[in-house]
Amino acid sequence: MRPFEIIEVDGAVAACNGGGGPLGHPRVYLNLGSAGKVECPYCSRLFVARGKATEAGSQPRAPGAPAP
Repeated sequence: MRPFEIIEVDGAVAACNGGGGPLGHPRVYLNLGSAGKVECPYCSRLFVARGKATEAGSQPRAPGAPAP
């Protein structure tokens, strides 16, 4: 199953609130770990360390961009 959205991040920790303001989810902080990627348990967004997105075989998409 493909992730809902792929977001590149610069640090080792990503913050996710699901987007959509009050229709999102509680803000969570996710550790990218040694793999350099992590999926949000609430909304299934995939956060990938910058430079590892293409290694993971996926092209990053901007938030709100439609899936290919």
